[in-house]
Amino acid sequence: MEEKLIFFPVAEISKTPRNYGLSFEDVYFKTEDGVTLNGWFVAYPGASTTLFWFHGNGGNIGHRSEHLKLLHDKLKIHIFIFDYRGYGKSAGKPSEQGTYKDGVAALEHLRSRKDVESQRIVLFGQSLGAAVATEIAVRQSGLALILEAPFTSIRDMARIAAPWLPISALLRTKYDNLEKIKKVQAPILVLHGDFDDIVPFDQGKRLFAAAPEPKEFYTIQGAHHNDTYIVGGEDYFKALKNFIEKAEPRR
Repeated sequence: MEEKLIFFPVAEISKTPRNYGLSFEDVYFKTEDGVTLNGWFVAYPGASTTLFWFHGNGGNIGHRSEHLKLLHDKLKIHIFIFDYRGYGKSAGKPSEQGTYKDGVAALEHLRSRKDVESQRIVLFGQSLGAAVATEIAVRQSGLALILEAPFTSIRDMARIAAPWLPISALLRTKYDNLEKIKKVQAPILVLHGDFDDIVPFDQGKRLFAAAPEPKEFYTIQGAHHNDTYIVGGEDYFKALKNFIEKAEPRR
């Protein structure tokens, strides 16, 4: 029941980058516990940096196709996005520990590619994906980390979703970003819409306050949870691009 309240996977992939004029490589790889995962690698000619994208808890990679197209065009870098177990074409059932295993396997796949420079990978996590990206950043020091609309922990989110029920202490799923962010040894950018209707803006600010330097915070003015790149417009993509360019020399 707990996992059904946290993960909302969709199996059918209704759109791909091809719907937006992008060619892509459809890739499959396995986790340490034998689960086959699916992802897309979208190359940008002449690029040396790769954006490694961890999406949120709903849908699948197909629902990120439009956003992917814009990131590809505006940032002018390679992009790799994958589905956690149970999402899209990926096998298995989602869980907190499962998503961590998925993230590790996806990074290993990415680093094995001849067209990817392993020291020029930027982790990009949205919402629940921010929790997975943070875990990977803790395990693999030296990678730049971008968190969009991140929450502090699942327990904090449970208190907001059901403040009248004492369920937060009973949850097995933790995704304790507030504790983990302190251990990240990489440049960090936190972006959050100040009208976010799912993850409170204040949680993004608290997470940022707990993060070590070097770090930056960018407020996406007027943005809710799922329209950040639309409402944020050119300034949103400029914030991402500027951060990546500044972080590269440090790595």
